[in-house]
Amino acid sequence: MNNTIYKIGYWSGILAFGSTLAFTIVQLLQLLHVLTYPLDEILIYGFSLCIVLPFMIEMLALHHVTTPDKKFWSHAALLFTLLYVVFVTSNYVVQLATVIPATLRGNAADIRILQQTPHSLFWDFDAIGYIFMGLATLSAVPIFEKKGYQTWVRNVFLIHALVTPLIAFVYFYPHFSEQLLLIAIPWTITAPLSMLVLALFFKKSHPLKVN
Repeated sequence: MNNTIYKIGYWSGILAFGSTLAFTIVQLLQLLHVLTYPLDEILIYGFSLCIVLPFMIEMLALHHVTTPDKKFWSHAALLFTLLYVVFVTSNYVVQLATVIPATLRGNAADIRILQQTPHSLFWDFDAIGYIFMGLATLSAVPIFEKKGYQTWVRNVFLIHALVTPLIAFVYFYPHFSEQLLLIAIPWTITAPLSMLVLALFFKKSHPLKVN
């Protein structure tokens, strides 16, 4: 197996982990009202967008290092990842390139349908994207053996997948509130952790070569 794939998988995972951690910190600062509009949304959508490509490449690398007898699961994980990428990228680009600039120009009324507000079109896009991320990690669970370090990756992926219904509940519950967001706190742990443990999986597979 080409060791370059392990290196790419490792560094992509580290970037995805760092971006997710940064997103989590900014989200917390927004809830504490330390950051306000427009900086809070610029940073939230910006760091969220920074998660997308590294996570996709990390999952692509996983597909390529998976043994042939488990390729079905890695392929499924990659397909769910691509669905996540399409939905959330559509949302984040629209918010950063269209909604926020229009709002700052005083033209919010012209693009109201594009704003990510509770139960709006792009709110649902965001929800579907993160549900697909959870399905991606769930699909990847059978790839890993129940022994050694792979047990850690398998368990973290499974736990992250099990957190996904909480995300769906927060997004689709009829009455949104900031308190409701607290239900999603486990995601802020399992999401970056799943990206980190997979990155370390690539490094541990070739510990002397991934630098």
